[in-house]
Amino acid sequence: MYQDRIIIDGLQYCNWDRAYFETLKASGITAVHATVVYHETARETLTRFAEWNLRFEHNSDLIMPIMSMEDVTTAKATGRVGIFLGAQNCSPIDDEIGLISVMRQQGLLIMQLTYNNQSLLATGCYEQEDAGVTRFGKQAIAEMNRVGMIVDMSHSAERSTLEAIDISSRPICISHANPNFAHPALRNKSNEVIQSLANRGGLIGFSLYPFHLPNSSQCTLETFCQMVADSAELIGVDHLAIGSDLCLNQPQEVLEWMRNGRWSKAMDYGEGSSSNSGWPDALPWFCDSKGMENIYHGLIQQGFSETESSQVMGGNWFNFLQDGLTPVS
Repeated sequence: MYQDRIIIDGLQYCNWDRAYFETLKASGITAVHATVVYHETARETLTRFAEWNLRFEHNSDLIMPIMSMEDVTTAKATGRVGIFLGAQNCSPIDDEIGLISVMRQQGLLIMQLTYNNQSLLATGCYEQEDAGVTRFGKQAIAEMNRVGMIVDMSHSAERSTLEAIDISSRPICISHANPNFAHPALRNKSNEVIQSLANRGGLIGFSLYPFHLPNSSQCTLETFCQMVADSAELIGVDHLAIGSDLCLNQPQEVLEWMRNGRWSKAMDYGEGSSSNSGWPDALPWFCDSKGMENIYHGLIQQGFSETESSQVMGGNWFNFLQDGLTPVS
């Protein structure tokens, strides 16, 4: 049964208040990967950690910090939602490789090498030219492997993603994106990337962000689950997960910070259409406390066994993180 399973959402950036933590608890989610920064510097990232420490202090009956998978087990046993923190850009380490270890010790478990644009480490998916992983990027990947920080290539371009998969001595993730065969979006991934990821033991988390789904906000539960089933045919169930990219109750200025940071005076539309200038309409079957449970049952109706559905809904994330977060001795 759904309530007995470990359920992990591999990416959210919602309005983190007590009301939403109560919604998370009611949803049956065991743990959530929460974005702590998009474009913040190292110093600004420390303030974001302090803000999360305060949330943990004030809502300790509902949420708890995750530093290892043992904490996820504790969260499940105590009826709380575990929160593990990640960065959607490499900005938290500035230009200093030693800050990778520092941020890992603070609780940064996952870091994207880039967010849409060219970074010091790799090329983002909205750049016209993909130069691949940089010299700094190669060393950063090795250091992330060493300290047990997960490499995430969700917003990275094709060549950079393939190179990161190959360079990394440990499996990497694409925490929140979809296959290009389901919907052609700049951030969605080719079959070559998905197969390469799986061949090296990696994981892809399917996104519920409407702009990256077939039929956008009109995407049905059945269509979403068919996309998961088609991916299972391509690479097997063991490499599939959920990374919803859910951004509930966030104002427009948050969307502008995500897309623009401090690098652009004009609104960055990403996909190249001004119709994407605001938040998309929420999926009606994934906008309340029943969203993850709806997917769980939808996968079973699609032909997945209960065990396979449980893998996609959290079991694969659990196993992937248990291996990937362990520092190299």
